[in-house]
This record gives sequence, structure tokens and C-alpha cells, in this order.
Amino acid sequence: MLDSPFTDLDRPPLSEAALNRALVRPGSLWSGIRVVDRTGSTNADLAQAVRDGARQGAVVIAESQFAGRGRLGRVWSVPPRSGLTFSVLLRPDPSPVRQSWLPLLVGLAVASAVRKVAEVDVRLKWPNDLLIGERKLAGVLAERVDSAVVVGVGLNVSVRAEELPVETATSLAVEEAACVDRDPIIRAALREIEAHYREWSEADGDADACGLRAAYLAASATVGREIRVELPGERVLTGTATGIDDAGHLIVASDGKEHTLSVGDVVHVRPHAS
Repeated sequence: MLDSPFTDLDRPPLSEAALNRALVRPGSLWSGIRVVDRTGSTNADLAQAVRDGARQGAVVIAESQFAGRGRLGRVWSVPPRSGLTFSVLLRPDPSPVRQSWLPLLVGLAVASAVRKVAEVDVRLKWPNDLLIGERKLAGVLAERVDSAVVVGVGLNVSVRAEELPVETATSLAVEEAACVDRDPIIRAALREIEAHYREWSEADGDADACGLRAAYLAASATVGREIRVELPGERVLTGTATGIDDAGHLIVASDGKEHTLSVGDVVHVRPHAS
């Protein structure tokens, strides 16, 4: 059993009722926000909700997640109430080709919210890691479930240095951010996701028409960098990230050729020139 959520006053619980009052309104994207004490995976919970016919805009936030997954099956685990672990259910209208922008869109939206509320310089490592400097603050994982897309986010908020899952990670507390209160951060994140998703949907998923590609490039820590990309089949590609195409794929120049990547684990191999 978990301890009472009030035993650590630096990590108070989220209020499901308050979040629903603030964010679930007529005409809004969000149809219902559920806060659970503990679950294996918020993405898995919403995947089941999709199969049960849940509406677009369902949100699940876990105070503690014991089987969370990052990209490539990596484990993402932090102490209860020290981070924001949540998933959103989207039923997008644009074509499946353009839906590849959704994890980038959510990453960009969360980064924007964190910059505004916590006042730290968050950048994006393709496809959807949030970085402060070269340390990972958050990750995003999108999964298709039937005709829906479930997008999950894991953001380190009050995680202390000794609690970080890996030494290459960081948290808002470690970075001495202006805000480490999860309530205003999750409100800002969901509002930013809604705004970006609405603009993208109204543009029929055209990332240029709605300004999504330009905004993502402006926040990118990857484009312009020398990188190493670990690809499926134990292949590795090294080169320079030169851009993001109209489907959200990474363009890499290597050995005089351009490669367009839809998947891959990116490593920044040298510091970004200022």
C-alpha cells in the first residue's frame, strides 16, 4: 500500500475534481480527467478505454505508475507524486500520414507549458524527448489503438537528484525551476495540448499551415546537430540533422545523401554550437 498522499507535503496529491472543473467545459477538447493513485501504465489504461468506446479527450493521470514505458520499451519510474505521468485519448480527423505529427505536437505543447510556468529553457530532441541542456526532463510515447491515438507523457517535477532513474535525466526541482507545483503545470500542459491540437485539426493536419513545423523547429535541440541514430535491426546512421519533413520525420545528411527517418533513437554526439 502507498503511504497517505499527505505524508510528503512537498508532493501533495492532485485534485481530480478541481482539474475537471477547470478544464472540462462545453466545447473543450477534454471530456473527462481521471486521477488514479497507482496504475501499471496510463497508456494501457486509455488503450482499454478506447476498446470500451471512450470519447476523445479522456485523460488519465497517475500519482504512481509501476509499469510505465518509454520509447524502445525503456522503463520510466519515479517516486509517487514526484512527476506528472498522464495520457490523453485523441480521435484525430486528419489522415493517418499526418497523424505522425501527434507525438511531436504533444511534446511541443508540454515544452511550451513548462517554459511558461516553470521558466526553464526546454528543448526538444527528435522525436519527442524534452531536454534541459542535454538531460532528459520528459518523454512522450504515442500508440495507435484502433482508429484512436493514445499519447502518454512522463515529466519529472519534484524528483530529487538521487531519485532520478538514470544519470542522464533531470527534473524541474534539480534545475531549480520557478515552479515545481504539479497542479499549474498539468493545467498549462493540457491547455497547450488542446490549443495545438485544435489548430492542427482545423488545418487538416497540415503542419505548415498551422505553424506546427515552424514552432517545432524553433524549439528543436536536434536540427543542426551532428547526431548518431540507432535504427531498427541494430543499424546506426551518423550525420547531421538538417530538418523535419512535412510528416514530422527527421532528415539526416550523411555521406552526401539525405535520409528520411520515421523511427530511431537519436544521440547528440557533440555540444550544440551557440
